[in-house]
Amino acid sequence: MTVDQHTITWRPGAIELDISSSADEPPMVQRFTRSGDESASDPASALPIAEVHLGGEGSGILSSERLMGSAVGRRLRFVDHREWHEAGMAHLEVTAQDPVTRVSVISRWSAWPDLPVVRCETEIVAGSKAVELRAVSSVALGGISSPGAHWWLDYEVGFAHNTWFREMVWQRRTPAELGLDDSGLDQWGITGSRASFAIGQRGSWSTGGHLPMGVLRARDQSRSVLWQVEHNGAWRWELGDQGGALYLVASGPTDQSSAWMRRLAPGERFRSVPTTLVLAVDDDELFGSLTRARRRVRRPHPDNEALPVIVNDYMNALMGDPTSENMPPFIDAARRAGAEIYCMDSGWYTDGATWWNDLGSWEPSLRRFPDGLQAMTSRMRAAGMVPGLWLEPEVVSVSSPVADTLPLEAFFQRDGQRVIESGRLQLDFRHPAALAHIDGAVERLIVDLGLGYLKFDYNMDVTQGTDVDADSPGDGQFGHQRVLLDWVRNLMDRHPGLVIESCASGGQRMDAATLAVHPIQSTSDNQDPLFTAAIAASAPTAVTPEQGAVWAYPDPSWSDERIAFSLANTLLGRVHLGGRLDLLSPPQMELVREGLAAYRETRDRLTTALPFWPLGLPGWHDPVVALGMRDDERELLTVWRRSGPTTVRVPLAAHAGREIEVEIVFPKGLPTRATWDGPAGELVIELPDEPAARTLSLRRI
Repeated sequence: MTVDQHTITWRPGAIELDISSSADEPPMVQRFTRSGDESASDPASALPIAEVHLGGEGSGILSSERLMGSAVGRRLRFVDHREWHEAGMAHLEVTAQDPVTRVSVISRWSAWPDLPVVRCETEIVAGSKAVELRAVSSVALGGISSPGAHWWLDYEVGFAHNTWFREMVWQRRTPAELGLDDSGLDQWGITGSRASFAIGQRGSWSTGGHLPMGVLRARDQSRSVLWQVEHNGAWRWELGDQGGALYLVASGPTDQSSAWMRRLAPGERFRSVPTTLVLAVDDDELFGSLTRARRRVRRPHPDNEALPVIVNDYMNALMGDPTSENMPPFIDAARRAGAEIYCMDSGWYTDGATWWNDLGSWEPSLRRFPDGLQAMTSRMRAAGMVPGLWLEPEVVSVSSPVADTLPLEAFFQRDGQRVIESGRLQLDFRHPAALAHIDGAVERLIVDLGLGYLKFDYNMDVTQGTDVDADSPGDGQFGHQRVLLDWVRNLMDRHPGLVIESCASGGQRMDAATLAVHPIQSTSDNQDPLFTAAIAASAPTAVTPEQGAVWAYPDPSWSDERIAFSLANTLLGRVHLGGRLDLLSPPQMELVREGLAAYRETRDRLTTALPFWPLGLPGWHDPVVALGMRDDERELLTVWRRSGPTTVRVPLAAHAGREIEVEIVFPKGLPTRATWDGPAGELVIELPDEPAARTLSLRRI
């Protein structure tokens, strides 16, 4: 790092960062590029290093609902900076202060030397007077489009819808299509409009609507930047125009979007949620670098290397109705299929007809299991499988005895009343009674049943937050979310080897903070294998391949092609096997066994492979989608034909003109013809005239 009179120049390796440090203006990021990129920057489009909104302060420029333009941000003045190396990363810290409120703002940037990836966060320190924080950016970055470009047309904004049954559906729009356009303001000396495009989430489903991610990509593919907000609760990011270019501001919860406010007494501190930035050219490079970064920041766990096959009896199978009568045949079928973990899903605790009720006590039902639940977990172990169990640890049914035995303060409340959502109450893990209750229940189940796997589900979205012992409802929610992940870490620390899956109605909590703690992540509850194909193909945009669990659910009424299609959905991620395994014919079971054997033969490569999309990121209704995994030795590629011509051509331009060995990984026994057209650089696959999927291995000769 070097410092001249006005600029801090940081060169940690794969990226270059210049931050102004003059005495008469806020410190601003003047340049942020990949190493060696000589692209110009325009100081007119730069933003202060942080946007901080305080109670009693409005916007500093152009009144609007944007995060950009805070009065504090424009008043900041450079104080100091430092650089250090720790845990394989380079770190830069820039400190500035607001001379009016005496609030100090510390902007931190951390980078690996070999990745064009930076993690950013902001810390606020109150001065001699108390302040009310209403928004704190984790990153504020101007000039993310090139100076002089027609930013409203020459770029595309990528963002992903993520709703129940329809997860990770990426969209591309020009800024103009999103309401960011040239409106002629520059001729009147106005450097930016009031317009912005923002995406966020306010409730306890951190990804219940959109992924906390975005991409800005030059349409000529000269430059792309990706951002990922890393929080398991509320978040927001926005794009807008300033100084003839686009800007990005990303944050955790805010007053406007999620009823968040935090009071800081003199000298108190607040640290924002992190945001990760990635610089690259195209999607494959962006998500490849992000995959490598995700692997480095997550909590180490042996599951991320072993990738055991998981059977779960819920999806298109027992559907939350396990009993001592219907489970033994399913356990035996799971053993025959080749499963290594058996997770009993919902319903084991209720004497009623539906799994949705009776949540909170977590005592096995004697009506369903008169000989005790231990008889089932013992049967799983005898079959060579690690026993697992489903819970919703944060939830208590309103009819549960726990709703009356725990103090009112142990639950989310608003205005003195407990928050009720879908007949459920939300435990507040900040309260010691709530945490002691669930920790004791889970510890008892682990010890009594010999569990090695837990599925933590969460099937409601509490948007109200809680105002108990909190400066604001959003801040109560914020505190609970942080304690939640601390508890999960502690639980796995106490039980080394215990695997805890994250699930929230499938993929409604698929955020980077959660993924850095849980070794495995549910990606969807979708029950149709044809739709699941699009989800499986998009999954590596949100989660590393070795953590992303995808359902396969073979059914005895299906054709062999449909069963193989469902199994292929899982082969480049983590296998979650459901369906009516207990009712399959011997040939159908053999097809399942073949699929799982193929997975066991290739899964060790998924732990280091990087994803690529030869047909681009999949559209929800695309007739053909494809996902590849590439390592130094070869490529694995799954191609799903859902409709259209039976001959599918997959472009692999990097291999054009070379000889490629093509091998069918799965299914080997169904009709397939796969050939390599070297001059065209295309893989040509001929498939039957019904939906069909194939996983192949490609190796240069």
